[in-house]
Amino acid sequence: MPGTTTDLRRSLHHAGYYPELVGDVLDVALAGEEVLGHLVHPETTFDSAEVRRHVTVLVLTPTRLVLAHVDDHPADAEHPSASASATTESVPLAHLHTVSLTHVVPVPERHTPGAVPAELTLALGWGAVRRIDLEPATCGDPSCDADHGLTGTSSPDDVVVRVSAQAEGAEAVRAAVAFARALSAASAQAGAPRP
Repeated sequence: MPGTTTDLRRSLHHAGYYPELVGDVLDVALAGEEVLGHLVHPETTFDSAEVRRHVTVLVLTPTRLVLAHVDDHPADAEHPSASASATTESVPLAHLHTVSLTHVVPVPERHTPGAVPAELTLALGWGAVRRIDLEPATCGDPSCDADHGLTGTSSPDDVVVRVSAQAEGAEAVRAAVAFARALSAASAQAGAPRP
């Protein structure tokens, strides 16, 4: 897995989304700490005939997970020129509660060990953001029309990155799997009790 600052810069340039800007904001957040691994995930979305680009970068250091999100902002009546906003967040590895991976594998009966999944979703949680899904509660009586309130689930939703072989290529999925493996190992070590 790419794990140096030089490899990170190379990946930022390969993604092609303001690599110098993204590199500079990461440099501030990393504060000279060693880069053990990274995942650069550019994404383009379409919103009301408007194209918007953004990139999410995850960087693993010996002590932290550093995240950067950079988004385009098109020109409008209030802002005559386009701009970008860049946000970084640093999470101590000991605070990382969950590293959740969803592997999507087509034709699972033909899966071979080590084969790259068609898609990988990496969901990380450290308690800063939670997603709440609510629905009307019922009592099981089909003729009951009483209000039973709401029921639902609350789940961590700090960051979710989905990498697809069809959209980004098998190599991007392979890189995401390698980063997820390294992050899982690092978070397990950070959470292990000290002798």
